Amino acid sequence: MAKIAPSILAADFGNLERDCKMVNASEADWFHIDIMDGVFVPNISYGMPVLKAIQTVAQKPLDVHLMIVDPDRYIETFADLGAVVLTVHYEACTHLHRTLQKIKSCGMLAGVALNPHTPVHVLEAIIHEVDLVCLMSVNPGFGGQSFIENTYEKTIALRALIAKKRATTQIEIDGGVTNQNAAALIQAGADVLVAGSHVFKAEDPPATIKTLKQF
Repeated sequence: MAKIAPSILAADFGNLERDCKMVNASEADWFHIDIMDGVFVPNISYGMPVLKAIQTVAQKPLDVHLMIVDPDRYIETFADLGAVVLTVHYEACTHLHRTLQKIKSCGMLAGVALNPHTPVHVLEAIIHEVDLVCLMSVNPGFGGQSFIENTYEKTIALRALIAKKRATTQIEIDGGVTNQNAAALIQAGADVLVAGSHVFKAEDPPATIKTLKQF
């Protein structure tokens, strides 16, 4: 059974505490938090003060996804803000191994995100150091985008690489996840599904999360 991580980017920011409490009470496993800087991706989401506010309410692990340049500057800060998983982009890290080691030294699980155009084989030499790979199934920066179909093939290829290297890395899918593709993604090898608009724009968000958990 896959973990479900509702993406707070799609929550109602005017009622953020209400939406966080909904996630607490639901069958969701993690909170997915997207941090965007307007440089690495063409959008700005929210920063440390909002994350701190979420942390005071959240009763489930914080899965923090950094879509920013030079993420090393903030690793300790996000550890202090309660991140359990901290994911950086392969495309944003010149010294990825060093970055992953720093994340782990701060007591967090180390994740690496890959943009849709980045092949999974770039992680072959380092997969043992990676606790979670986040495959972007939309172009990062905005919520509510359509799912990129090539994600199934990338998930299968990544699962094969993990098996070949006898690693324990989890696979997370981020973007355009719905109850229409969740089963196929899990069959392809996904361990964690990030769902934003599909959850928060649903008539009954807790029921939508429950449905995703049943695949």
